[in-house]
Amino acid sequence: MTASRTPGRLRAAFALAMIADLVQIGLWPVFFEGAFSWLNDALDVLVAAAMILLVGWHWAFLPSLLAEVIPTFNLFPTWTAAIAYVARFGGRDAPGIVSTEAAEAAPDGPQRLTSGQGAAGEHPAPR
Repeated sequence: MTASRTPGRLRAAFALAMIADLVQIGLWPVFFEGAFSWLNDALDVLVAAAMILLVGWHWAFLPSLLAEVIPTFNLFPTWTAAIAYVARFGGRDAPGIVSTEAAEAAPDGPQRLTSGQGAAGEHPAPR
């Protein structure tokens, strides 16, 4: 499912993520392995579904969902971090990661760096 990532949808996703993280951090004593821990899991599933509806599927949501079901991991704002990553990188690769398609489309084909080569494939100047 691909939803357009408009500024309004991203703001709504940020608001939802921050509210969910604040609720989980603020009500941690209630949610932690107690009678209401199932509410925490339900909240995470609903937030994941809402994020996918708002901004579309992104792989960053999967680790967030998995981290949220581990006790005490929900003290870290994983939903906010996930939507920040999606907003920053969107469908692009993170810096330093070259997709296989981009590497194969290069005029010289994919290149490997050998020991001592810089990022541009050149040898560093002697000291």
